[in-house]
Amino acid sequence: MFLQCGPFRLSLERPLVMGVVNVTPDSFSDGGLYASTEQAVAHARRLLGEGADILDIGGESTRPGAAPVALDEERRRVLPVLDALAGCGVPLSVDTRKPEFMLEAIAAGAAMINDVTALTAPAALTAVAKTPVAVCLMHMQGEPGTMQENPTYQDVVREVRDYLAQRVAAAERSGISRDRIVADPGFGFGKTVEHNLALLRSLAEFRSLGVALMAGLSRKAMLGKLTGREPRERVHASVAAALLAVQNGAQIVRVHDVAATRDALAVWNAVKGQD
Repeated sequence: MFLQCGPFRLSLERPLVMGVVNVTPDSFSDGGLYASTEQAVAHARRLLGEGADILDIGGESTRPGAAPVALDEERRRVLPVLDALAGCGVPLSVDTRKPEFMLEAIAAGAAMINDVTALTAPAALTAVAKTPVAVCLMHMQGEPGTMQENPTYQDVVREVRDYLAQRVAAAERSGISRDRIVADPGFGFGKTVEHNLALLRSLAEFRSLGVALMAGLSRKAMLGKLTGREPRERVHASVAAALLAVQNGAQIVRVHDVAATRDALAVWNAVKGQD
């Protein structure tokens, strides 16, 4: 199985590691450590050195309670980073929910669009469909500003899987082939700890979607609630969560701590008899 990201064709025979590059002053995980272009590019190059297979660059925080960022500001934050990382050797993903900016990011070299709203904004599907890039379709109940106030489901696994199936079908109807689609259950996006744990236990059920499966649990609040640790102290919990996600069916893990995750996956791959 492969994931087609623009000019990149990534094998999914082994788990892939997506490194997070937050070009924001209010990220929950790093609190603006990489908010300038220079800091973000230096951090991205460190993640490449640690073995990141994909870099995910975001200029708008979607943490619980986050306020939207204007298009001009998102453009100012992200485009110089994309430009500086051109030709770095791995696909560059841009984390955005604005169709207009999706097109600008793709023109600037993005090989993937990672959208927490699963391309539901008007014109988002058509904006991406006419390009060769990959897309990540994520589930979110509500919107970032209020999504954690009272998330409610009758059956979280079934409801999230059904939603993603609908979005995959919509993407296909728009001309986006399955080898360009990634599905993400959206851990922490309108979910309680119990909801997140249920999704993690049942990730294998999402393989029935017939597309690549990504899990993003790194440093999230659920890990803080389980361990009592602050975001930057959640490396060990994040690695454990990434390994569990891979064991249960995830083919891509989106992480802040690339080296630690790669080391753990190297052991996992060896046990599985993979290079």
